[in-house]
Amino acid sequence: MLRLGLLLVALVAGGLAAWLVFAARPQPVVTTVVAPAPEVPLQDVLVASSDLLPAQTLTKETLRWQAWPPSALNPVYITRSSRPDALNALAGAIVRNRISVGEPIREENLIPRHAGFLATMLPAGKRAMAVRTSAESTAGGFIKPNDRVDVLHNDGQAHVRTILRNVRVLAIDNVVDDTSKDEKANVIGKTATLELDPSQAEVLTAAQATGMISLSLRSVADNDDYRQQDRQTIRIIRAGRTEIVTQ
Repeated sequence: MLRLGLLLVALVAGGLAAWLVFAARPQPVVTTVVAPAPEVPLQDVLVASSDLLPAQTLTKETLRWQAWPPSALNPVYITRSSRPDALNALAGAIVRNRISVGEPIREENLIPRHAGFLATMLPAGKRAMAVRTSAESTAGGFIKPNDRVDVLHNDGQAHVRTILRNVRVLAIDNVVDDTSKDEKANVIGKTATLELDPSQAEVLTAAQATGMISLSLRSVADNDDYRQQDRQTIRIIRAGRTEIVTQ
């Protein structure tokens, strides 16, 4: 009986030792291999190879193709796959808005080569009209394109009225960009081209025929004030002569 008990104890001890040896064995390491993501081919996008200014004419040298990630593509960008002839097709077009180097070229920022530049700058319903200017009538020559001004009328009898307010200056002579480094941009212009609606153009035409026009430069802080003049300005004809009357 004692021998049988010793045998059972030996069997249990052996089984326990075998289990401990098996449990202590290192488990196999499972390695997961992640397949690399497939490379997405880049798209060639037409961009400016240098800073482009308004009214500048495009050439092949001012344009270049640049690789662009598909995730950042905009439908308005010009790609080589859709417009392989873009370098030749767009040469001669005129820049409408400033374009920085490396910025994608968009059709909406270009003017066809045979279109008039100033006409394409005008918003719908607006007119461009030039007025004679001098240093005295343009704040000493400090009025530049894209400034906003009030238009004053002097009837020659010391009666001065503001006939138009918050009018945008499109150009001084033929300069349409106030950041131009051309020396001519610093010369006091002889004409200022203003952006007007049709009724304002009529008022200004009558005013030029009946007196002297001056431009008063507005503060940038007031440029968001698009209210019309406090008093209504109309033109009438008396004895065959056009006059400006403010009511």
